[in-house]
Amino acid sequence: MTAIEQNLAKICQQIARLNQTSGQHTQLLAVSKTKPVKAIQDAYNAGQRLFGENYVQEGIDKIKTLSNLTDIEWHFIGPLQSNKTRLVAEHFAWVQSVDRFKIAKRLSEQRPSQLGPLNICLQVNISGEETKSGITPDQVLPLAEQVAQLEHLTLRGLMAIPMKTQNVETTQRYFAQLAELYRILGQKYSSVDTLSMGMSNDMQTAIEQGSTMVRVGTAIFGERI
Repeated sequence: MTAIEQNLAKICQQIARLNQTSGQHTQLLAVSKTKPVKAIQDAYNAGQRLFGENYVQEGIDKIKTLSNLTDIEWHFIGPLQSNKTRLVAEHFAWVQSVDRFKIAKRLSEQRPSQLGPLNICLQVNISGEETKSGITPDQVLPLAEQVAQLEHLTLRGLMAIPMKTQNVETTQRYFAQLAELYRILGQKYSSVDTLSMGMSNDMQTAIEQGSTMVRVGTAIFGERI
């Protein structure tokens, strides 16, 4: 068993225990940015199917190289510029980092109809950091209303990357705020079923606060290159 397979088994066991305690179902998104194709293959062989990429061209190169693995679900989770929307719309199943209507509209217009709707999460800057992408909490419902009307997109939920802090109570507060926004959004749109929050260092807190998808890279693949 490779180190990646061992790490993945450990993470999956942790998530299973937390799910059992919380009574919910949290999925694992393996964040494979900067990691070689071999690392993704190792994780795939261990049963992992959801993978997240931050960089457009790197992600597409991996998607093409692993095109024989037809049951992989690829999520784009990084900042997205207007000139890269077509590439993402044509290759990914999900975009978790939508924070502008302009981007959403381009993704919808450029999504090949044979691929079905592109799954969308709105990225929320829940901790209000100036250096971080994402909409403010009060912009969630207005943007959601616009995205929900786009023909080739399906609004699935919210994503956030809260400020890094050693204060667990602060992290809990951010996650709780996002979970409340998610609850409100879910009342308005039946397609909303995904709350993407929590990473390697705060996965437990995120699941305890209601996360349905955690994005884990370092704890699976090791330190970023």
